[in-house]
Amino acid sequence: MVNRRHFRNLLPLRTAAAALAILFALAFVTIGAQAQTYHVLYTFTGGNDGAGPYAGLTWDKGGKLYGTTHSGNSGTNWGNVFQLRHVGSGWVFNPLGLFDGTLSAGVTFGPDGLLYSTSPNNIAGYVYGYVFSMRPKVNACVTSLCPWDTTVLYGFSGGADGANPRFGNLIFDQAGNMYGTTPAGGNNNHGVVYEMTKSGNTWSQQPIYTFSGADGSQPFAGVIFDKAGNLYGTTAQGGANGFGTVYELKPSGGGWTEKVLYSFQNGTDGSTPIGGLIFDQSGNLYGVNDNGGSGGAGTAFELTPNGAGWDYHLLYSFTGGAQCGPRASLAFDGTGNLLGTTYCAGANNQGNVFKLTPSGGSWTYSSLYDFTNGADGAKPISNVIFDSSGNAYGTASLGGNQTNCTFVGCGVVWEITP
Repeated sequence: MVNRRHFRNLLPLRTAAAALAILFALAFVTIGAQAQTYHVLYTFTGGNDGAGPYAGLTWDKGGKLYGTTHSGNSGTNWGNVFQLRHVGSGWVFNPLGLFDGTLSAGVTFGPDGLLYSTSPNNIAGYVYGYVFSMRPKVNACVTSLCPWDTTVLYGFSGGADGANPRFGNLIFDQAGNMYGTTPAGGNNNHGVVYEMTKSGNTWSQQPIYTFSGADGSQPFAGVIFDKAGNLYGTTAQGGANGFGTVYELKPSGGGWTEKVLYSFQNGTDGSTPIGGLIFDQSGNLYGVNDNGGSGGAGTAFELTPNGAGWDYHLLYSFTGGAQCGPRASLAFDGTGNLLGTTYCAGANNQGNVFKLTPSGGSWTYSSLYDFTNGADGAKPISNVIFDSSGNAYGTASLGGNQTNCTFVGCGVVWEITP
């Protein structure tokens, strides 16, 4: 059974004055971009608002944005879950809670309306990471800032159940069961895909597949469902050539059967897929690598089913240094273009936001914005999400405020409008 208790290590906001400083220190910097308009919606300070937003953002039904920071409090190992609320022409930042441990994944809304996510470590007890949920306080909030209540649902042991969940967001099936990955742990220490099921108020965790190396290793990204209930994901290492895989998990006889759909070769096809996958309406898979390819900085690719297996198609090779390519999944906009981010490619080697446009059976690359490592941010790891007007949103892990996060910057939340 799970280890369920309230998370006593959720750190309180230091003082009302400090909290209000965070609330009203909202940055709104506008910087011209290539045929787009780039806005900084929030600049992290490295204090109680956190620093280093690795993951992307999530919308709620009311149009508020939610995200996480990897660290904070002027460099300590404390992550933060935050909310951005649109007020007038700006955005108001609300820190929902500081954590005694880093946060690398984004947040997911469950069918019960709660926020769910993972932490890869915890210096006060959960050494191998944990799964947690957050909810607004039961009593009405009477202050400007409204921290949420946090509950640890499961703590990983570092053994057969997995260890140190990283970048992958959690996902729910139609029955309310939750699925995720850990890049370490498992019987072979190559990582696991796990399921969490709820009975009453208690969650139980069960690995549904343990990687061995030859079938993949280090699944950093989360998994996605197809219409038939099969799961799909990537591993950053392992496979037939040791450079990562795309895999499928099918329910079978009360368990799950894994099939490697593609093993990367570290050639023109790329290597080290850290980011996850997405489907198009025809059932084709799309993903990215942050390394390899003819340009050296990874690739964007498509896998199409052919009846007996899946065919690999190269969409684009990114130019830049090793491991400078995309580290998060792609996203379709409303007109069928693919958008994503690179970590340290782009015109300034600080990462960029790019678009791939289908044209005559191929894809045309364009850069929507190249980060400069100034007030605009740098080194994005996040995916891109959209609002109903087609505006794009994401985070940059570095840049922005470099006073409190010396030399590297504390990161920003950004928007690109057409």
